[in-house]
Amino acid sequence: MCKGLAALPQTCLVRAKEIKTKLGTLLQKPENAIDLIIPYPEKPERKPEKLQRPSHEEAVQWRESLDRVLANDCGVAMFRSFLRSEFSEENIEFWVACEDFKKTNSPMKMANKARKIYEDFIQTGGPKEVNIDHVTKDITLRNLVDLSSATFDVAQSRIFTLMEKDSFGRFLRSEMYQELMK
Repeated sequence: MCKGLAALPQTCLVRAKEIKTKLGTLLQKPENAIDLIIPYPEKPERKPEKLQRPSHEEAVQWRESLDRVLANDCGVAMFRSFLRSEFSEENIEFWVACEDFKKTNSPMKMANKARKIYEDFIQTGGPKEVNIDHVTKDITLRNLVDLSSATFDVAQSRIFTLMEKDSFGRFLRSEMYQELMK
């Protein structure tokens, strides 16, 4: 494997192999045109969230802390949109999933949500893997044995800190946020 490919995340390599397989299929001469239809698992198109625009005072309060942004539905939606533009939307998705998990009362639903969160965000090679260290992954994995509302707290705290230190300042300087300040 060339050095350039080794630096790519595993999910990119898997996707490249899928594309290679599909291209190989296209190069074969099909007996009828239906063979050319290759299913492609696309993400469902998201409908834009219809949220009331925050007041100027609310938006000004967002400057105080990331907590203020995340306490407001419109703030979460705008911050998510900003992170999407930076290709790091998985961080806010993980944070929101953890908040939803904490509100779950049914043990069966809690187990299902915990498995989904782990597979999507924590597990190495997961489709939306967040950037956490191996110690945090190990702690989270141990917490999955005895589920509680605090199962993902350490990982969620790490991601919150990452967003706060890395993305939050850029969000406040973004054109999107500056438009609210006008």
